[in-house]
Amino acid sequence: MGRRPRRHLLVATDLAAAALLLLLAATAAPGRLWLILTVLVLYGVCGTVHDAAGTALAATALDPRLLGTFNGLRLTANEGMKLLAPLTGAALFTWYGGPAVALLDALTFLCAAALYTLLRAPDPVPEPRPGRRHRPRGPLLPPSPTLRTLVTAGASTMLLAGVNGASLYAVVDAGLGRAPSWAGVLYAVQGAGSVATGLTAGTMMRRLGERGFAAGGCALFGLGVAARALPGDAPVLAGSLLIGAGLPCVLIAALTAVQRETPADRLGVTAGRVHTLLYAPNAVALVAGAGLVAVTDHRVLLAATGAAALGCAVVPARGRGVRSGEAEEVPGR
Repeated sequence: MGRRPRRHLLVATDLAAAALLLLLAATAAPGRLWLILTVLVLYGVCGTVHDAAGTALAATALDPRLLGTFNGLRLTANEGMKLLAPLTGAALFTWYGGPAVALLDALTFLCAAALYTLLRAPDPVPEPRPGRRHRPRGPLLPPSPTLRTLVTAGASTMLLAGVNGASLYAVVDAGLGRAPSWAGVLYAVQGAGSVATGLTAGTMMRRLGERGFAAGGCALFGLGVAARALPGDAPVLAGSLLIGAGLPCVLIAALTAVQRETPADRLGVTAGRVHTLLYAPNAVALVAGAGLVAVTDHRVLLAATGAAALGCAVVPARGRGVRSGEAEEVPGR
């Protein structure tokens, strides 16, 4: 990934995703669950590569002072679409059926690929590669204390977020005594919190620094998770808002640090590794959390998870982080 032009890689992954959706629309039929699952797996691979390439491209195309703002706005767009897309997709599915929705989705990827072809951003010239036998093994992450601290805090917080996510329906059912559909309300409130954070991320990172911004986000997330252990709709709704506002902070801070502190010719590889380190714990914790919910009172589990998240806030709070826009010179940028 690090040696391929990032714009071309973005175009290729969008075209691949469009092809997968066209295949799904053309071959959709009852009893083909295996095809849907295969498309979902490949779709996830495309998304991972696309995110890493986009993170790397933004670092070379934008003024470093704008990276925090850009990452926040990108998260706002993602979270905003998560609020709108499920309702829109469900309505279109009801009216026109699955193949029509897949075709429309494929069209959006084709449009995105066309827009990426219009970008004019420089790609770094990679250093000559040594022979295969003598190729040195580079570190997993650049030797940056700030970056490693933020990735550690982000991975730990996402691990706890998986446990929190696994307990959601226990909160709705056992905690609030409501129908499962109430989870959609909590997701909407959480999404609203994430949108608000995305819109203010650049300003907050300029004031607090990346470490301070991440520490504050961990603390908000921990308070929100703990609030879900309380009885009543009001604290649970407030907790969902705090979770949505806090969780993106550490992710935005970590990705901004990747863009700021990684040499340009290593950005793609490093961004891919960081995405994996940040999001893989969440998937593992969702599975483990489901088992914990089955044998543990959800209130105890949420209180412990919230306390652990508050502990995670101490990790980035130590030391003074570089403020967004005060980046030092990075080799190869």
